[in-house]
Amino acid sequence: MARLGRGGMAEVYKAYQPGLDRYVGIKVLHGHLVDDEDFVARFEREALATGKLRHPNIVQAVDFDRDGETYFLAMEFIDGPTLKDEMKARLAVNKPFTLKEISRIFTALCSAVDYAHKRSMIHRDIKPANVMINQEGNVVLTDFGIARIMEGTQYTQTGALSGTPAYMSPEQGKGEKADERSDIYALGVMLYEMVTGRVPYEADTP
Repeated sequence: MARLGRGGMAEVYKAYQPGLDRYVGIKVLHGHLVDDEDFVARFEREALATGKLRHPNIVQAVDFDRDGETYFLAMEFIDGPTLKDEMKARLAVNKPFTLKEISRIFTALCSAVDYAHKRSMIHRDIKPANVMINQEGNVVLTDFGIARIMEGTQYTQTGALSGTPAYMSPEQGKGEKADERSDIYALGVMLYEMVTGRVPYEADTP
């Protein structure tokens, strides 16, 4: 097992699943979150909902379980960079995405988001860091439901908003409830960024 990173909610690891001869990604909830029964219940509900999503451009949840006091979510392992990493690398060598590449990426993302919306699932935090590109060049949207789990809990700062400022819709910026239009707005910001090399508005707060 190899540690891949750490977020506000969990440690992320790469692990080998011998029964199916494949690697999976595992998110292990931080210990202080495990002590909050309400948070764990929200995480379980969201894991169950996202686990029902079956789409080639949405990362697949594999399992949700616990081992003693350790709660973990296993998911499909994507071997490749995030779209954020790819954008940064291209910017460094002045090699922007072609219109054909942009069209391919956004056709995949829009298909994934449309599929989720038809099943009443809203992402709430679509951004290049939550989009991955595997070794075959396929685009995969990750972290469905994570923003919703954290939203309104004591683990966000007082007055903090769910989402990433540059990609947040006006309603999210006002602290209002996000809906399908919030995801569409974020996709629009990403499209603008891929075409121009920058986001429409840059700020640390909405």
